[in-house]
Amino acid sequence: MVMSFRVSDLQMLLGFVGRSKSGLKHELVTRALQLVQFDCSPEVFKKIKELYETRYAKKSSEAGQPQPQQHRSPDALSIHSSYDRGSSVARTSISTTNIDYPALYGKYLNGLGRLPPKVVKPEVRLVKLPFYTTLDELLKPTELVPQNNEKLQESPCIFALTPRQVELIRNSRELQPGVKSVQVVLRICYTDTSSPQEDQYPPNIAVKVNHSYCSVPGYYPSNKPGVEPKRPCRPINLTHLMYLSAATNRITVTWGNYGKSYSVGLYLVRQMTSAELLQRLKTIGIKHPELCKALVKEKLRLDPDSEIATTGVRVSLICPLVKMRLSVPCRAETCAHLQCFDAVFYLQMNEKKPTWMCPVCDKPAPYDQLIIDGLLSKILTECEDADEIEYLVDGSWCPIRAEKERSCSPQCPILVLGSSDVNGLLPPPNSNAENGKATADVVDLTLDSSSSEEEEEEDEEEDDDDDGPQPKRRCSYEKGLVSAC
Repeated sequence: MVMSFRVSDLQMLLGFVGRSKSGLKHELVTRALQLVQFDCSPEVFKKIKELYETRYAKKSSEAGQPQPQQHRSPDALSIHSSYDRGSSVARTSISTTNIDYPALYGKYLNGLGRLPPKVVKPEVRLVKLPFYTTLDELLKPTELVPQNNEKLQESPCIFALTPRQVELIRNSRELQPGVKSVQVVLRICYTDTSSPQEDQYPPNIAVKVNHSYCSVPGYYPSNKPGVEPKRPCRPINLTHLMYLSAATNRITVTWGNYGKSYSVGLYLVRQMTSAELLQRLKTIGIKHPELCKALVKEKLRLDPDSEIATTGVRVSLICPLVKMRLSVPCRAETCAHLQCFDAVFYLQMNEKKPTWMCPVCDKPAPYDQLIIDGLLSKILTECEDADEIEYLVDGSWCPIRAEKERSCSPQCPILVLGSSDVNGLLPPPNSNAENGKATADVVDLTLDSSSSEEEEEEDEEEDDDDDGPQPKRRCSYEKGLVSAC
């Protein structure tokens, strides 16, 4: 029916459902067919049938011949509409010229007829990506259905952009040479309706746009033996290979059929940068210092069931990601720790390789759960000479500074020997003769090499005078010990 419509009929149908009526006839036909395939409700069926019968009746009257009656197929269905008015129920049968579509009308509500909710199969949903803002859904997630028993399958898709969408792409800024911020992307995931799905490529994937193949992200090399390399599954940008006009674009997805079911979707998106996400986080994601202070008190609150009382908790002012001082302290709302990481580097790392895992506790830290710690931001401006602070029970804080070494401490170890202790158990160095005690001798074990050489020469001269065997050379420790005795 839709394929036989004129431009005026197509415009009336698209206007009936609130879709764009502008464009050439083939564009209107494409939109109408997508409407029938993916979003057809009983009222849309009724409108299509009404437009078709009206056009056919006009054509028959112009020819001066009665409208021919078409034979109904044996499996044709009858459409019944029922309504309640008091205690009487009327039921009428409506037949169509080609095919009948079942539509059950509900009761009147406040004097207005209302259709029951359409019973549809649960749709596949894709997770929202922080770096992509969806502007339009060009093709809802549709299952890739194998056409034969071959392992390598091909699934084509035909669509056209509206003038508004083309204008958005052309007027968007460039993220880098040849890459627009507004893009048409292809997303692929498992066919699973239980929860939003992450992007997942099928085996042997290849994407052809019009007459050219599109590059697909490759595998990350693995340094661990026996571990298969992983492929980053991201939206595939098709914009640079598309016709930015009213012409129809053809996309062919080649994929390996190995038992798992996949779905594909097409979206018009605006790609964001890490700087834009950071600015958005600074606008809506800052947690007030008083709320952060209350959280600190809650963490350090005395637990009556615990035998250990926590009087404070230390927090580093160094980012665990890059080992530099924090500039924008950030953490996930779902994290149980007070330690923060730097939002600037966290967003930049996820822009290159999206993992969205907290570097402190290694748990998921998605973008929509991130908060900027207002209390720690204030501390960073007030405490510039320390790399660590300690939160106290009352919510206050104090800096933790490294203890400086004593300037009077010796640079090398010494051995103190006294007459009262020849085994090395020595009196304190400050003992002197005024207190009636012998003055301690201090022997430096790191004697200069020149002094050792002189002692060796003296020993050699003594040995030359004696004909007996050469005695063993005494170490400086022994000599000092003898002199002390």
